[in-house]
Amino acid sequence: MPRSSENRNARTPYRSLFISDLHLGARACRAGPILDFLRGVEAETIYLVGDIFDLWHGGRLHWAAAHDAIMAELRARAKTGTRVVYLPGNHDARMRAPGAAIEGWELREAVIHRAADGRRYLVLHGDQCDPRILRWHFMTRLGSRADALLRQLDAYLRRRAGLTEWEQSFVDRVLSAANSVLAMGDGFERKLTRLAGAAGAMGVICGHSHKPGVRSHGGLVYANCGDWVDSLTALAEDFDGRMRLLSYERAPLPAALPRPAAPARPAEGKTDGALAEGVM
Repeated sequence: MPRSSENRNARTPYRSLFISDLHLGARACRAGPILDFLRGVEAETIYLVGDIFDLWHGGRLHWAAAHDAIMAELRARAKTGTRVVYLPGNHDARMRAPGAAIEGWELREAVIHRAADGRRYLVLHGDQCDPRILRWHFMTRLGSRADALLRQLDAYLRRRAGLTEWEQSFVDRVLSAANSVLAMGDGFERKLTRLAGAAGAMGVICGHSHKPGVRSHGGLVYANCGDWVDSLTALAEDFDGRMRLLSYERAPLPAALPRPAAPARPAEGKTDGALAEGVM
């Protein structure tokens, strides 16, 4: 994918882009890949599907120049006509408070997205369907601190073992297992699809679990756009309404992504080296 942010025509165009869990301000934030990805895509609407900031993790404790560059990129898109919709999550829940605002962005708790083919999707972060105990702010703060300590330990162990940041470590496996447990498996997904059905939508688009994927539950679509700490993925809508799960080149992509009411299809190959794509 072309990297230049100066040439808008060099970006890969999509109708809509759904990206979540950037965790700006956290130790684990992968600011470089986020910025690289954003500079290579164009969309009429960008949905920021929660946990864009890690406000329970000290806010600007690990904020860097690259984080400012990401904000500048997103603000520039809003100023040049891109609709930017921000749906805060549990790590940036303060932005759900009355009066919270970021210039040029729409702040919403949840929104219905109408795709080009007429299908309607409920878009929200996903923490709304967590078990009650996990919705306590204390639990989010505790999780952020535990994650930071594990990432710090991981950095030390990687230096000792000579691993690159892209090679999986023991800490990566621990964090992945923890995310799987907290996501509560199918229960979490089914709650969200039921919520979508109650809203008159044919599916839900969310983040939160750091587990990208697209599945069907009871005829309703569950689409998780992943995160930019572990999976480095996003969901994009083509101009015909087709949804694609995009993966930054170093991150693994699920082997198959089903289209609604259709058999699973294998993930397509990479584009020009920057992204891998799966289609639904």
